[in-house]
Amino acid sequence: MEKKILFVWEVAKIVIISLCIVIPIRYFLFQPFFVKGMSMEPNFDDGQYLIIDEITPRFEGYKRGEVIVFKFPQNPSLYYIKRIIGLPGETIELSGNKISIVGKENNEEFILNEGDYLSSTPNYQNLKIDLKSNEYFVLGDNRDASADSRRWGTLPSKYIVGRVWLRAWPFDKFETVDVPSY
Repeated sequence: MEKKILFVWEVAKIVIISLCIVIPIRYFLFQPFFVKGMSMEPNFDDGQYLIIDEITPRFEGYKRGEVIVFKFPQNPSLYYIKRIIGLPGETIELSGNKISIVGKENNEEFILNEGDYLSSTPNYQNLKIDLKSNEYFVLGDNRDASADSRRWGTLPSKYIVGRVWLRAWPFDKFETVDVPSY
């Protein structure tokens, strides 16, 4: 009888220690996410399993081109995946087939080159948005099938869960997710 109690106690200790390690990692550092829909095709397909990095952006901030997961501002129970196009304090202007960005620091305008991750050049309706100090402008990679900042406005930073760090499924596409250089 004593051996059974000792065995149960050892198993309980392992389970408790494992939970003390796994739960904080799962809820505060890295989080799994399944892609639903086609708004990020061809770069992220429906059903892919991603790992979201929640901790690094807290220290480094977010960069243009990073793919993020966030709670939809109009319904925080929904999660979206999009690419950051505009950073806080910038002015974003969409016109024709180009995205112009005026920087917050030097007021220089540059045209965003998205050829590395977009298969075609979309045609935008005219739109100009000034981002506040806590707002981002996000777009889906499949611009024709994406509900994004063009439709519902800017993304307040408080809704961002984290950046996409790793594509874990399917295994033949297992890779870390890189940020394009502009």
